[in-house]
Amino acid sequence: MIYFILIIVLFLLMIGAAVYSIRQKDLLYATIATGIISLVLSVLFYLLQAPDVALTEAAIGVALTTIIFIITIRNTVRYEDESDNKEKFKSGVK
Repeated sequence: MIYFILIIVLFLLMIGAAVYSIRQKDLLYATIATGIISLVLSVLFYLLQAPDVALTEAAIGVALTTIIFIITIRNTVRYEDESDNKEKFKSGVK
């Protein structure tokens, strides 16, 4: 019974994180939410007696994909920052 309740709670947490990542405007928070989804999914795989799949999901889904997305987001320029730079350039401030 506890096992079933744990699985239901993890499913609800995963669905909540998925909805949060879809509704979030900030890309960094959305990426962290998708990392949480992958983490919960790897725990669910482990509970469902698939440790090799859980380990792969944890390594690729949580670690590698999240890190690549965060590095990509960090290297992009926000639209607001770009328009601020154009205004500063027009006014002569560098």
